[in-house]
Amino acid sequence: MVHADASNFDAGVTKEEAYEQVLLQAEGLFYDQPNWVCNLSNAASLLWHAYKSLPAPSKDVNWAGFYVLDSSSSSPQLILGPFQGKVACQTIRFGRGVCGTAAETQVTQLVDDVEKFPGHIACDGDSKSEIVVPIVVENQETGEKKTVAIIDVDCAELNGFDDVDKTNLEALARLLAKSCDWNRL
Repeated sequence: MVHADASNFDAGVTKEEAYEQVLLQAEGLFYDQPNWVCNLSNAASLLWHAYKSLPAPSKDVNWAGFYVLDSSSSSPQLILGPFQGKVACQTIRFGRGVCGTAAETQVTQLVDDVEKFPGHIACDGDSKSEIVVPIVVENQETGEKKTVAIIDVDCAELNGFDDVDKTNLEALARLLAKSCDWNRL
């Protein structure tokens, strides 16, 4: 049974311990729940509360959420999905900015200073660093890989993310890829 306590993180946990809890709680929340809106909403909450339980720079995360494939668009683009933080850009074309680059290349983008990223989209001027992880599903018949969403996390400090974030957010992306029914996009 889903319980709000899933979002509680003990004071003094390490980043590794916080991510371990995020992944365990997410797995439990996603069990038997294929709806991507539901799962992305709970994942955004888990990430937000995990970051806020940690010391700087993690506690300085100012946006954590998702963009999903906009199937109504004639050209590949993302549309805003569930998130925690300030209001955000509503659509992002593949190949544009950090999110669009991750979506198009299907490669995690770990950006220490967003001002140095070519074509950075400044939805929030307070954001200084960012990590974006693509959620990719594979068509079992054709083997074609398709970006269905991205995890986007911004930090109000430079160098806000590291390999621990990359490894664990990529694990979350794989869990979301297999747990959600992305055919409804």
